[in-house]
Amino acid sequence: MLAVTVVVLVLGIMIFGANHVEGAFGIQLNPCTLAQCIAECKKALQEKYLSATCATGSQGKFCICLGVVIDNDASEHATVIKVDTVNRHGTLLEVVQVLTDLNLVITKAYISRDGVWFMDVEDERVLNYIQKALEIDASMVNSVRSSIGEYTSIELSGTDRPGLLSDVSAVLTDLGCNVVNAEIWTHNARAAAVMHITEQSTGSAIEDPKRLSLIKELLSNVLRANGNFRSAIICISSPEETHTGRRLHQMMFAARDFEKLESVNENSTGPYVNVSDCADRDYTVVTVRCIDRPKLLFDTVFALTDMQYEVFHGTVITGRKEAYQEYYIRHVDGLPISSEAERQRVTECLEAAIERRSSEGLELEMCTDDRFGLLSDITRILRENGLSIRRAEISTKDGKAKDSFFVTDVSGDPVDPKIVLLIQQQIGKTVLHVRGKSNVPPESPKETPRSFLFGTLFRCRSFQNFGLIKSYS
Repeated sequence: MLAVTVVVLVLGIMIFGANHVEGAFGIQLNPCTLAQCIAECKKALQEKYLSATCATGSQGKFCICLGVVIDNDASEHATVIKVDTVNRHGTLLEVVQVLTDLNLVITKAYISRDGVWFMDVEDERVLNYIQKALEIDASMVNSVRSSIGEYTSIELSGTDRPGLLSDVSAVLTDLGCNVVNAEIWTHNARAAAVMHITEQSTGSAIEDPKRLSLIKELLSNVLRANGNFRSAIICISSPEETHTGRRLHQMMFAARDFEKLESVNENSTGPYVNVSDCADRDYTVVTVRCIDRPKLLFDTVFALTDMQYEVFHGTVITGRKEAYQEYYIRHVDGLPISSEAERQRVTECLEAAIERRSSEGLELEMCTDDRFGLLSDITRILRENGLSIRRAEISTKDGKAKDSFFVTDVSGDPVDPKIVLLIQQQIGKTVLHVRGKSNVPPESPKETPRSFLFGTLFRCRSFQNFGLIKSYS
């Protein structure tokens, strides 16, 4: 008997391109304009996880046909993707990750692991063949992830504080390190970052052991600036096929960000997570209700998978504002949750996984020509204007930089619209854009000659040339 997982996913799409669609739920994927996207999705799922397997035994040849069906005719408002795959711990996460990395928004999903096949197979060689054929190397990474070339990977985690990213980027700039890509999360006074850097002079990975040791030493000083020596963790390595979202979740979990702080406002709006028993079927039922956002399904499925739970049945429904998720789970040992302590831990970890990527604060998006020291300059400006970065996504491609910063004031309160206008005047309103809801007036004061000159200097050279004090000294 071979168990099979059946996953039905109903997709809309969110495009993080020039138009920056905030949320296009219930919109069918256009077969013409998105044909390549769908083809990549199907190829990744079939080749990496769902390829058909055939074997020959004493009873003759039989096939185990696993696959993915993408249907634009089943619904007028969405694209339906049906996935049939072998039961394996983490398979559901792999499928969701493929779709999430394609920037597809899953509006509905139905998961079931009750499908079974009965096969009269007694030949041990055939059974071994099937087992080996269906095993997937854990190091295998889906083909749709883009390669960013040679770089050195830096992982940082520690206690969060205002200006932390500014200090880190200033150190890297002063050491001649160029930040190619980065993602930074903060939650419950913890911070984690995955940064990809290159040698500024060569554009390649940093290999000199002495330089790597110096980078690690200076970054350690930055993380320990608040006196918390035990929480600072730095890892510098060569390129690895590691999913950034997974690593950030794992780093924040290791930092125990799921532990509530006394200063956290208990009345603030957050996700609702309930963990209860389903005694008649020997499952634990996990119910999640929260504000919908991109990559929410990936975050919840990853949290359950990383805590060694299997999803046997599940339903995911999203509206324009709220998302509802229901999972029937067991631990990988086959048992449901049996203690109140474990129930509380699952609840807290799911809440943390949801909140880490929540868009706290005002989103500022910067699009401009890339240059050395750009990240150090922009984060310094945000810091000097009293803003705290809650989350950031840094990317560079083809000589262009596109960075997103989610900011609040240093107390965690909403940003004063006047501060945003001031920053736009300093950097340039064509460079820095406000995304989402904002109280910034649509008509802002005209740029003065001084601000125009300042913005021009910002685009062409580093502020360190003006002798600014290094923040780590």
